[in-house]
Amino acid sequence: MTQTTEAAVDASRAGRKRSRIHRAWFVAAVTFVTIIGAAAFRSLPGLLIDPLHQEFGWSRGTIGAAVSLNLALYGLTAPFAAALMDRFGIRRVVAAALMMIAIGSGLTVWMTAAWQLLLCWGLLVGLGSGSMALAFAATVTNRWFTERRGLVTGILTAASASGQLIFLPVLSLMVEYHDWRPAVVTVALSALAVVPFVWLLLRDHPADVGLNPYGAQEFVPKPAPVPGAARRAVAVLFKAARTGPFWLLAGTFAICGASTNGLVQTHFVPAAHDHGMPAPAAASLLAVIGVFDVVGTIASGWFTDRFDPRRLLAVYYALRGISLLFLPMLLAPSIHPPMLFFIVFYGLDWVATVPPTVALCREHYGDDSAIVFGWVLAAHQVGAAIVAVLGGVARDVFGTYDTVWYASGALCAAAALMALVIRRQGAPVRVAA
Repeated sequence: MTQTTEAAVDASRAGRKRSRIHRAWFVAAVTFVTIIGAAAFRSLPGLLIDPLHQEFGWSRGTIGAAVSLNLALYGLTAPFAAALMDRFGIRRVVAAALMMIAIGSGLTVWMTAAWQLLLCWGLLVGLGSGSMALAFAATVTNRWFTERRGLVTGILTAASASGQLIFLPVLSLMVEYHDWRPAVVTVALSALAVVPFVWLLLRDHPADVGLNPYGAQEFVPKPAPVPGAARRAVAVLFKAARTGPFWLLAGTFAICGASTNGLVQTHFVPAAHDHGMPAPAAASLLAVIGVFDVVGTIASGWFTDRFDPRRLLAVYYALRGISLLFLPMLLAPSIHPPMLFFIVFYGLDWVATVPPTVALCREHYGDDSAIVFGWVLAAHQVGAAIVAVLGGVARDVFGTYDTVWYASGALCAAAALMALVIRRQGAPVRVAA
């Protein structure tokens, strides 16, 4: 053992004696707050469509194109961001992403043309929010924790929903009683306010402060920076794509995105309105889904630490599919107890699939799991984008959303079967170039 390693181990032991709370939990707390700050902008798209349409006369298709670009980049940026974190460190990448969100959001105040909306809202904020996606949470969890990884993943995943719950009511009141510009400025300031916390409190690796990862019995040296971030992200994709578990994980997560962001988040309000329910009442139900989403995701992380993640995924997707099959019978002009039961049940299952999916990526791909999960997350966003479009087309063709709910229920049943056939992996396989 070298003198440097011995000193690091001694520092680690001294650090444990000085404090009962491991530094990893402070890093997780900073990550939680950071994701909440980045989630502010994800509360805005549904609030700004009508104000932008009324002020500038842009079609909803044009505004929707900016939203689609944002969603696509949110998913496709994640694997490259994970590779950049390996190259330049978590702190630098996250601080740059927050600055990009703040700039993109702030510049929309002065926009006068539709291409500026695509540039600011679609490109800049899409790239920034994509760098703050779930791959960020996976990277922090992998580096700082060897125990309680499922629980930490659940907590950090719930941060995005928590951010939307915090900002959505405030931003909606701003848009309704003032203008859309104060809401946009609020988002920019929220992103900027988190930057000092990231720069001062977030650390790239436990070795930076002479600590073991939480739960580790031995000191883990900080790995050397990995050059060629973009090349590595693509190389990981091609090599992971040669394995069956990758396609099963990507397929199940694409169905996850299709049945949540693409379907319920996009089409629940208009579907409820078709049955006579006022739009504000339907929107309030979505907010309730967000509340129980936090509870369900954290509980799922706790379960992931104790049970087979394959079986958890199968149960989650099966229950989600069953609930969607009953939804057409529950939609009514007013809110009633069976609908509330569906909202609570569905909310608990909203993103409960994330901790088991991250755990399976870690099991099969080891050190490259954050990048692999980034590509799996990209599949999630692609599934959401496809169903967001097809759901509207189906409504135009059939005059009702019933077919969409039934088809989504069948897809969730397929996802449950796919999760069960993912093979077990004894030792993680490194797929980096």
